[in-house]
Amino acid sequence: MNEKNFKSGFISVIGRPNVGKSTLLNALMGEKLVITSPKPQTTRNAIRCILNDGDSQVVFIDTPGLTKARNKLGDFMEQSVKSSLTDIEGIIYILEPEEEFGKTDLEIIELLKKQKVPIIALINKIDTIDKRKVLKTIENLASYGIFKEIIPISALKNDGIDIVKKEIKKLLPEGPPYFPTDQIIDQNERFIFSEIIREKILKATNDEVPHGTAVEILSVNQRPNKEILDIDATIFCEKKQHKGIIIGKDGKKLKNIGIQARKEIEKFLEKPVNLNLWVKVRENWRDKPFDLKDLGYKN
Repeated sequence: MNEKNFKSGFISVIGRPNVGKSTLLNALMGEKLVITSPKPQTTRNAIRCILNDGDSQVVFIDTPGLTKARNKLGDFMEQSVKSSLTDIEGIIYILEPEEEFGKTDLEIIELLKKQKVPIIALINKIDTIDKRKVLKTIENLASYGIFKEIIPISALKNDGIDIVKKEIKKLLPEGPPYFPTDQIIDQNERFIFSEIIREKILKATNDEVPHGTAVEILSVNQRPNKEILDIDATIFCEKKQHKGIIIGKDGKKLKNIGIQARKEIEKFLEKPVNLNLWVKVRENWRDKPFDLKDLGYKN
């Protein structure tokens, strides 16, 4: 690595819930590092994904979707977004094509007007929307005069991702890498395991249940003289009836959540895993500072 010509920097990725931030990050990284779901507010923590590209290192900050906070967990998520806008080289603002911007996007644009770094706007999901709506969105964004580039993409189809990478690299100043060049995420394995389990809960349950769940990894142990890794985890929910929904009839839903999570963890680790899950009720944990801190949601 020639540090003299090496470029590095931090890029924050923001947008309202469910516009495809995590899907975009996975596309930019070329592999799945952050969980995705069609449900809003899937991302809760500001996660740093590290793209090493020979002559550069981009540290992407994946943030929770910006929306009005309804509890202390929401406050934590909102603070995570705002803190991600300091000490960075640029911002990616991702949105869906809209002929008229809604209240949340207008609030985000007002926030972006105050920033002093270059901003790239990405119009996502163009594969599902009429082109006239995409053109209208480009016109509306351009009228604000704050975006360095406006790029239509489909993160899911990997359409436009190479263009985005090229434009991002232009924003980076010369400097050494911030992380080891073989590191791709700033979180430890326990966090990744808990997020994979939570993703499977999101996909297996409906309505308000997913938003009231959290996952705590109790233990991770390598079996002596064997390749198998034993992982014990607790799923917390806020209500007794939610516990019943997660477990399902005869425990079938919890068993399926465990199977799907185990398969993905095994793929991530490239080794066999024995995953044990328990479900417990922790009433109103999203509004209790001690519970939030205990479950890993701390600024």
